[in-house]
Amino acid sequence: MKTFTQIFIGVVTLSVFLIQYPISANIYKGAEYRTKDAFTYGRFEVRMKAAHRDGMLSSFFTYFDGTESDPWAAYKWNEIDLEIMGRYDDNIQFNTITPEGNHVSHYPMSVSPGLDYHTYAFEWTPDYVAWFVDGAEVLRQTGDHIATLTRPQKIMMNVWNPLNENWAGIFNPLSLPAFAYYDWVSYYSYTPGSGNYGTGNNFMPDWTDNFDSYDTTRWEKGIHTFGGNGCDFIAENAVFDNGKLILCLTNSTNIGYTDVTPPTVQWARTNSINKVTVMFSEEVDKADAENISKYYFTTSGVSINSATLRADLRSVELNVSGLNLQGSYLLIIYPIKDLAAAPNISNTTAKSIIISPPLIFPIKINCGGTAALDYLSDSYWDQNTEYGSLDGTIKNYDAALQISGTDEDVIYLSEKNWLAGYKIRLPNGHYDVKLLFAENSFNSAGSRIFDIYLEYNRVIQDLDIFSQVGQNAALVKEITNVQVNDEVLDIQFAEKVDNALINGIIITPNTTGVNDDKQMGLNDFKVEQNYPNPFNGKTIINYSLQSADNLSLKLYNIIGEQIFFKDLGYVSEGLHQFLIDTAAINESPLTSGIYFYVISSSQKKETRKMVLLN
Repeated sequence: MKTFTQIFIGVVTLSVFLIQYPISANIYKGAEYRTKDAFTYGRFEVRMKAAHRDGMLSSFFTYFDGTESDPWAAYKWNEIDLEIMGRYDDNIQFNTITPEGNHVSHYPMSVSPGLDYHTYAFEWTPDYVAWFVDGAEVLRQTGDHIATLTRPQKIMMNVWNPLNENWAGIFNPLSLPAFAYYDWVSYYSYTPGSGNYGTGNNFMPDWTDNFDSYDTTRWEKGIHTFGGNGCDFIAENAVFDNGKLILCLTNSTNIGYTDVTPPTVQWARTNSINKVTVMFSEEVDKADAENISKYYFTTSGVSINSATLRADLRSVELNVSGLNLQGSYLLIIYPIKDLAAAPNISNTTAKSIIISPPLIFPIKINCGGTAALDYLSDSYWDQNTEYGSLDGTIKNYDAALQISGTDEDVIYLSEKNWLAGYKIRLPNGHYDVKLLFAENSFNSAGSRIFDIYLEYNRVIQDLDIFSQVGQNAALVKEITNVQVNDEVLDIQFAEKVDNALINGIIITPNTTGVNDDKQMGLNDFKVEQNYPNPFNGKTIINYSLQSADNLSLKLYNIIGEQIFFKDLGYVSEGLHQFLIDTAAINESPLTSGIYFYVISSSQKKETRKMVLLN
């Protein structure tokens, strides 16, 4: 039984959630498949393909099930989890639940666990629990909590929609039905010194079920629900078809392994003058999705040059021309088929384009905090944002707390922790990334350890903030020349001891080595030094664009106060100039001294110094 404690991913009063409830009035129906026997120690393997939808999860786990009539059950909790959240294209979650609480870790995957089959396993011994993905060990837990994993546990699989949106994402009923596919399950008994399989050949094959049919001597189908579950488990939603066990999440009308629901358009967005992304509720037919006659802008002058179905099979990238990020647009999407055996066809749909201005370099984010200094406030990732975290909670510390090693204390006094990852939309290219950390909770080494991945490459291993800089001290890790190829920088966290955290992120373009301005798309915009300089009263700023864009100009004094702002609007390609007349930009005359002017495009900003001599 999956439980609500995992949604919080923290220590809670477990006894509240241990009760299995009979079928209730939930309008959504899921499925659970569990062994009748329980097992103590061994290697547990599955080959599966997860349900690929926001707001739901597919699982493979073991659970101590002898608790229903035991008043002390909460203090005997034993569970070992593999959980695949449908909201992620690139992440899976591991967890052991013991009487003291949860021990969670995430593992980045460079391919989607919802688009193809992968083999997952975990080994449970008296000394460790280790998880494997496609034969490779990716995580091992050896803490004191392992000694409390002693209860016999049933092997279970289920698909359901958690009620906690921060953890599972926002559930959309229009994305139903969803299916998790299980090819086989194997159990290997723990036989140290005499086995022929697994780590150290300490495991012996016991049985494999290929799911050709329902083996009622080994398995049973769940018909219950529990706290935090948005569906009821019903027997009809555990189906055998073509040598697979298929667990189904459906509405209450069309249950079982059947799809009669057409795809819907969830949103359409852009942060670029030449690209629009359209997201569907489910996987769609490639030929239909890439037919440009299926899309039409109601605004004259906007044309669609091509359409490309992305690897997730749900989002379509339209290459367009004629967009203005200051405008508003309505996109018509004509009927498109899904991938059901008997295809369902969407209705003609009109969607207003979500226009989100692109970020301006350098990008600075105050993770877990509000806008401060020149850092952006934190956010959660969705179609309306240019950046944000996946999962995670915010923690703030007393403003009086002093952070050593920095003059930006405010950034290190807020953090985002328990997060699976952070995403930032960027033009394709190479970047230097600074990650900011402070350990403000623990006062000893070994209390918090985690790995960090950038673009699916592990760039920091076994990070222990305290062991490097102590408590209440700033730690900055810089990773240079990070390549982005899909217009999103992915930062992922893999916990090993306790939870991962981050306080801030700084991103700047890398214009050296293998990367150049043209590769980054930054050569489209250039700002010249003003002339004359020094000047008295008036001076000219020349700037050029290789493609049209939205520009603005700001003027600052020597102490960083903004004294002038001008929205230059949507500027055409070519050479342009702006006249600065000091008599016209301030209520009181500007004094002699140093000033700075900043011209910003949708992709970057450039700063120059100028000197006024009255």
